[in-house]
Amino acid sequence: MSTPNTSRPADASGSFALGGDLPVNRLGYGAMQLTGPGVWGEPKDRDEALRVLRRAVELGVTFIDTADSYGPFVNEVLIKEALHPYADDLVIATKAGLTRSGPDDWRAVGRPEYLRQQAELSLRHLGVERIDLFQLHRIDAQVPLADQLGELVLLQKEGKIRHIGLSEVTVEQLEQAREIADIVSVQNKYNLADRSAEDVLEYAERENIAFIPWYPMATGELARPGGPLDAAAKEHGATASQLALAWLLRRSPVMLPIPGTSRVAHLEQNTAAAGITLTDAQFEALAAAV
Repeated sequence: MSTPNTSRPADASGSFALGGDLPVNRLGYGAMQLTGPGVWGEPKDRDEALRVLRRAVELGVTFIDTADSYGPFVNEVLIKEALHPYADDLVIATKAGLTRSGPDDWRAVGRPEYLRQQAELSLRHLGVERIDLFQLHRIDAQVPLADQLGELVLLQKEGKIRHIGLSEVTVEQLEQAREIADIVSVQNKYNLADRSAEDVLEYAERENIAFIPWYPMATGELARPGGPLDAAAKEHGATASQLALAWLLRRSPVMLPIPGTSRVAHLEQNTAAAGITLTDAQFEALAAAV
């Protein structure tokens, strides 16, 4: 299953076809921050959370990323309340395999029966018969990878999930996974200031696999007054965060950034980044500054 995914074209207009049959606008929305403090419990302002989700779709977002552990499950329920029945072009991606017993206690759990249970619950909480993109939130080192992905393949054959993705993996793990399942996306930490997953991005680009960077707006020292990001932002009349997103969109046609926020004003600011075009010189200057 490790042949190049040449049937999954990304294009310069800002869209990408997940699995070759699921087109999404490349600037998506990460719903993690909607949930309460530490991404645990109910949101501080439930009405605003619902407004954010509805406004995201109004602004042209067609890809929303969530997970069973955000809340837990509160996040998925919010999405259903705000957006169900879903627009035909809206893709809701969720994840399982990372559990929480508190705000800062994350643990990988990849037992097949657990992954199946969580997938069934996500179907119910999202109000769908099939999850368009179901991602293994973390690989559990205590469970054979073939068992973890094998269960997702079974769910796929049963029609309960459409496509399979991974989160926080190495190139070697991605290659191993593709021997077991057709992997259409990978979600790793990646931003202008932290490009430690560059090799995974390059692999994803060669194979035309969607790369979903989490924590996409981190800028480190680049946004300091007089720094390269600060200077470029002033030239565009934009914010440093907007330029960081514009850089990601320019970096690769398989890049699907998912900036998250719990406020409508911040959401509108983030989505405006899709309209910013960096010059070659600006892109290279920012790339070289780290």
